[in-house]
Amino acid sequence: MHSWMWPLRSTKAPCKARRWSFDGPVGVLGQRRKRKRQIDPLTPPPPASSFPAGAYEPRPFFRFEIEYESKRSRARVGRIHTPHGIVDTPGFVPVATNGSLKAVDHRAADAASCQLMFCNTYHLMIQPGPEIIQKAGGIHSFINRDRPIITDSGGFQVFSLSGSAGEEESNIKALAKRHHDKSMLKVTEEGAQFQSYKDGRHILLTPESSVQAQKAIGADIIIPLDELIPNDVTPERLKHSVYLTHRWEARSLIEHLNDIREQAMYSVIHGGTDLDLRKLSTQYLTSLPFDGHAIGGSLGRDRDEMIEVVSCVTALLPRDKPRHLLGIADLESIDRAAPLGVDTFDSCYPTRMARHGNVLTRNEGKIQILRGKYTSDYGPIDDECQCFACQNYSRAYMNHLLKAKEPVGHMLLTIHNLQFMNDTLGKLRSDILEGTI
Repeated sequence: MHSWMWPLRSTKAPCKARRWSFDGPVGVLGQRRKRKRQIDPLTPPPPASSFPAGAYEPRPFFRFEIEYESKRSRARVGRIHTPHGIVDTPGFVPVATNGSLKAVDHRAADAASCQLMFCNTYHLMIQPGPEIIQKAGGIHSFINRDRPIITDSGGFQVFSLSGSAGEEESNIKALAKRHHDKSMLKVTEEGAQFQSYKDGRHILLTPESSVQAQKAIGADIIIPLDELIPNDVTPERLKHSVYLTHRWEARSLIEHLNDIREQAMYSVIHGGTDLDLRKLSTQYLTSLPFDGHAIGGSLGRDRDEMIEVVSCVTALLPRDKPRHLLGIADLESIDRAAPLGVDTFDSCYPTRMARHGNVLTRNEGKIQILRGKYTSDYGPIDDECQCFACQNYSRAYMNHLLKAKEPVGHMLLTIHNLQFMNDTLGKLRSDILEGTI
């Protein structure tokens, strides 16, 4: 059992805001401390004034450099400086759920120009466990990758795997009410209690334990715990969730500030499609000493709703901190969100597409390489691409590999799609610099 699966009382000297810390009653189910009484769901989170003044000082190991701001839109070109290298923005962030991109190793990802990579705390917490990664010297040593890494809090997987979140990016994270399976047991002020998909253990994920896990994993950028709820809940339930998320994020930040370890922490702005709640969330979270800000939660039923939310939030975000759009990186969404000032986009979009034979190309858009027309097409996947797959193999060979269910086919298509995404974001940066966006 991992110690990060229940909240631990810090032995370090508390910061000024430590009076807002909480001790959790549950670790593995059955090991209970004295139960705390219910609190009003609209209890306000700790004010910015309760955090120590030193927490607002610039981090010497992390900074956002703006190279150019468009005169035609809110788009900007910048660089995020981290302990493990630079991230050019706007930038695409591939998702390596278990510390590995599907079908490719890190050398291939690096060759495809990948910089920042997203790993999932929930999965790494369940297997192999944060203490295994920590003993290896942290996530960079464990997976042998010396480039920037970001981890989430684990909350998204807890809620999505329980059936409370949608899985398709085409829904723009528009969550619908579903029957919850037994993996999600309950959500309380203390945290989210769920059942491990691996061995059935009951686990309580709290703001403190999520941060402790991310400290052990050792990514460059970490995320506070938040609640992810369906978008068709009542306005009252949505408001309660925003307040709970604010209290959780403040607790996460307090835990982080007790032991920073050259890690940056982004906030996660919530509020669903309620623009007043989005403004409330933005105003509160930007008042705290976070190093950057992510736009999360339910983003609407379609892309237009998402863009309305993103436009509302980015207009209120501080200029000097990076902005991340969580879980969204399809091409149309990037084209519409980058001019609003979003800096980074994460998604498993290109790697998932490759596993299903869908290939992104410059002149033909998305093509399905399994179609019969490609059986004898001896041209490259994309004749303008310089990736390893396009320089060495034909569409006909890709068609054959996928029909034969050869894993190397998925590997080659994934390499191409990653290169395509990074080239596309590179062109986007050039277009901003040239004044066309």
